[in-house]
Amino acid sequence: MSGRRIVFCTFGSLGDIHPYLALAREMKRRGHAPIIATVPVYRALIEAQGVAFRPIRPDIDVTDPEVLRRVMDRRTGARTIICDMMLPALRDTYEDTAAAAADADLLVTHPIAWGALLFARVTGMPWASTALAPVSVYSAFDASVIPIIPFAELVARLSPFFQRPLLNAFAALFERLLGPFRELEKELGLPPASNPLLWGHSPHLVLALFSRWLAAPQADWPPNAYATGFPFYAHSAGDLPELQRFVDAGEAPIVFTLGSAAVGAAGDFFEQSVGAARQLGRRAVLLIGRDERNRPKGELASDVIAVPYAPHAAVFPRACVVVHQGGIGTTGEAMRAGRPMLVVPFSHDQPDHASRLVRLGVGRSISRERYSARNAAREIEILLHRSTYAQRAAQIGHAIGAEDGTTRACDLLSKMFERR
Repeated sequence: MSGRRIVFCTFGSLGDIHPYLALAREMKRRGHAPIIATVPVYRALIEAQGVAFRPIRPDIDVTDPEVLRRVMDRRTGARTIICDMMLPALRDTYEDTAAAAADADLLVTHPIAWGALLFARVTGMPWASTALAPVSVYSAFDASVIPIIPFAELVARLSPFFQRPLLNAFAALFERLLGPFRELEKELGLPPASNPLLWGHSPHLVLALFSRWLAAPQADWPPNAYATGFPFYAHSAGDLPELQRFVDAGEAPIVFTLGSAAVGAAGDFFEQSVGAARQLGRRAVLLIGRDERNRPKGELASDVIAVPYAPHAAVFPRACVVVHQGGIGTTGEAMRAGRPMLVVPFSHDQPDHASRLVRLGVGRSISRERYSARNAAREIEILLHRSTYAQRAAQIGHAIGAEDGTTRACDLLSKMFERR
């Protein structure tokens, strides 16, 4: 079989880029010609991995701390992404996708790549949709925590009998925002489809790009959906000798990180984290991002180091506890590292991941509003002294380390070529 042209369409933070880079590199290794179509700010990152890049509007710098601060707001962040970023640029997104995928053999779409979804429906080309997190394949039998719903944690515990009507009510409310999508859908000669945010799944293949340990397949998932495991993206941030020396110089530190999105809305998170480590008498690694406002005030003690970024796969296994925001990429790496964790969710899918990790017995959770040096120290101390957390985390880490989500997902994509 000759190499095929595969276009991966995505939008968002590094957690929305790295899984597709992992898949693209594997498909290239198999002799295909992958392309990642996304916002221009990621061009250098993608091309440095030997993967072709195509720009897709909206041309927003999703690494800008000011942008991240708006999109990570618990109450208004989702509306900002949908109403201020994605829908106003939908026609541009569609045109850019059409140019990038005109002669593609396969289209692979992110959950909010709605221009690509429309293009796939217009052309009838083979198309695989993806769910990066369990909330994107919402199940009445394993309900997700949706933070913009009042009393979200309690709602997620309701029986399956109540879940479907609640989801339908949520879809009806969301439908009011979809005017630009419905207009373009009609202009393209397409009949109205199901709500693209909740049920924008491909009829050909749905890849749930996370581990069954985080969320197992359910009876009400699409029949063509497969939980592949996390497609981990192996990469290096370059030489980090100072961090390496610090980690090697003493007992395992607490690692504090907010991933690549919530770090833009850190507030006093890192200041409080330093205080928590000091109360516990523990060493700490702070991954503070590129915004210097995140750096704690004053000179750091010798048992604390702050760096802009380090690959999570390199530092998490060296930690005693990982404190993180619960983004899907960070969650996957923390689970694989096999270390107990404290999750401090901000918005979007993060509260759902926090709830799942707590139920799994690998960590504890504290709301962003309650995160303080005192509260964080209390939670971390429990994680350090109750051996069940470390034992369970190590067990899950071993199981996830044995999964190969990249290979599994690429095998399923390759079968689409055979069926065609």
